[in-house]
Amino acid sequence: MDLTPRPEAVSPKRRRWMPIIVLSLVGIGGVIVVTQFLSSAIDYYCNVDEVGVRSGCDTANRLRVQGTVEQGSLAKSDNTIEFKLVFNGKSLDVIYSGDPGGVFQECISVVAHGRLVNGVLQSNRIEVKHSNEYEAKNKDRLENSGSAACSQVQG
Repeated sequence: MDLTPRPEAVSPKRRRWMPIIVLSLVGIGGVIVVTQFLSSAIDYYCNVDEVGVRSGCDTANRLRVQGTVEQGSLAKSDNTIEFKLVFNGKSLDVIYSGDPGGVFQECISVVAHGRLVNGVLQSNRIEVKHSNEYEAKNKDRLENSGSAACSQVQG
């Protein structure tokens, strides 16, 4: 019976470095994913009248802008919708690419997500605020938004 040790196929030095390299690559990949997730998750919430005025509501950041779709400002073409958001006497032009959904219309409160480019909000997401629960909890926001004046004109 031969009791001499078998020769190893992989050198011990190479075997020690391989797990370190693999764990380092996994760690770096994890940091990149978390960083991308956190940077895309930070959208500053602003009313139209705060854009360019309040800290965080400037062109360097992604924004969530609340306002009311101004009556007579809605223009649709192909896969793009242009409209004005108004809040507390101020307005902001918005260009949205896509279909905002069946409830979207003039004179309703919405939140548009996007970036300011040359004073225009390039939006990639629209949230329509239409539930009775929201209206009950945020009556003062809706009164300041301009939607009340819009509904008086329509009614």
